[in-house]
Amino acid sequence: MSLVNLATPEIWFVCGSQHLYGPGPLKQVAANAQAVVDGLAKSKHLPLPLKFKALLTTPDEIAKVCIEANSDANCAGLVLWMHTFSPSKMWIRGLTTLKKPFLHLHTQFNRDLPWSTIDMDFMNLNQAAHGDREAGFIHTRLRLGRKVVVGHWSDDEVQQRIGAWMRAAHAWADWQGARVVRFGDNMRQVAVTEGDKVAAEMKFGFATNTYGVGDLVEQVNAISEKTITDLVAQYEKLYAVSPVLKKGGKRHDELRYSARLELGMSAFLETVGAKAFTDTFEDLHGLKQLPGMATQRLMAAGYGFGGEGDWKTAILVRAMKVMAGGKLTSFMEDYTYHMSPKGHQVLGSHMLEICPTIASGKPKVEIHPLGIGGKEDPVRFVFDAPAGEALNASLVDMGNRFRLIVNEVKAVKPPALPKLPVARAVWECKPDFKTACQAWILAGGAHHTGYSYAVTSEMLEDFATIAGIETVHINAETTISQLKQDLRTNEVYYHLAQGIRA
Repeated sequence: MSLVNLATPEIWFVCGSQHLYGPGPLKQVAANAQAVVDGLAKSKHLPLPLKFKALLTTPDEIAKVCIEANSDANCAGLVLWMHTFSPSKMWIRGLTTLKKPFLHLHTQFNRDLPWSTIDMDFMNLNQAAHGDREAGFIHTRLRLGRKVVVGHWSDDEVQQRIGAWMRAAHAWADWQGARVVRFGDNMRQVAVTEGDKVAAEMKFGFATNTYGVGDLVEQVNAISEKTITDLVAQYEKLYAVSPVLKKGGKRHDELRYSARLELGMSAFLETVGAKAFTDTFEDLHGLKQLPGMATQRLMAAGYGFGGEGDWKTAILVRAMKVMAGGKLTSFMEDYTYHMSPKGHQVLGSHMLEICPTIASGKPKVEIHPLGIGGKEDPVRFVFDAPAGEALNASLVDMGNRFRLIVNEVKAVKPPALPKLPVARAVWECKPDFKTACQAWILAGGAHHTGYSYAVTSEMLEDFATIAGIETVHINAETTISQLKQDLRTNEVYYHLAQGIRA
């Protein structure tokens, strides 16, 4: 699925060796490295192009490639592999310069050892077993965050783990220079939607700025009637549109206004070059409706969104959409609980803005009153989210650092909800409802989240490693006692690790 304003960068594959072995073996090393790249590039698990960049054998070569990677916007990261022994002091200057994320692949060219013919020439040529350990030492000595993947490069599980990292690296590259548009400010008196936008730009590379709703209104009012008519016709082809909203229906004008909102917001975001946006029902001056279906469709196109001015969730949703390839990912809110002794469940929803990429069937287009905001009834999608493994993620500002909190959940088929005219999901928390909710609250998790069936905890952990931020995982293995200890330890670690700049 193509996402709006999304480039497709490449990953560079870099192989390390040294001149001790002579030109013949080095030629073989380069050929083997190219064969590994060719094999990996055919994998269905790798979402980005993999390019064999270089065989590096000297400190100058290494530094040159690292500087090139930093300055090449089309390079989203590097995969490093030491085919032979590559003395790691050679890598210090380059790695201390490198700003792009990297993955250390601990593999070897051959899968099986030729036991009956193995000799010292073979042993010298295939020394990844200790070449990569030498490399690993210098990575650790330099305190470099990276992912380490171990196993033969043809192994399906190895390719899956590389693919997960690529998705995280892609999302990180997408954040660099990204713009988040806030239509108005955040909801009044709310703490978790606040945050240090300067610190976020320093840490993550994206900029968040507020635009007056009046500027949006001007763009919305400029949309032509013909353009609106064409979009409304698409709605009727794609969705189950309520009869009252169809052409000739008594509320057709409200559907046309929803289309006007979508077109105006889309034009505004395109002009700014934004990748995520927020709005709030407390600041709608000049608009007739709180954008409902308009926001939902813009999310489906790839924009991140956060309700009530929540810019951190908006940009997190964008990152998760990039990781997910645009599939099965939405803005979400823990709305209310089913606390039956037979089983505890969470009903997730929002006033309007749940992305139709998580719909289990054709979304319905309906219009209903909204009890807050003081505007006309908004048009919205109504649908159920499917059952399946999923997760919720929350990015919060802890004052001295950012924290990413992830809770793995199991979504279930929602029961009939005939009087709830919004999109919704129902899930059971891992390891269980009480532990997960207690852990989430202790970790300071927000009520707004990014929700996905396609993003995995591994991708988010890789992303947090690239960003250099704290992660809190709430999953089947979580215990409250260990989580409390981890939070205490993290408080000390991140205070010391960031130095006086924090």
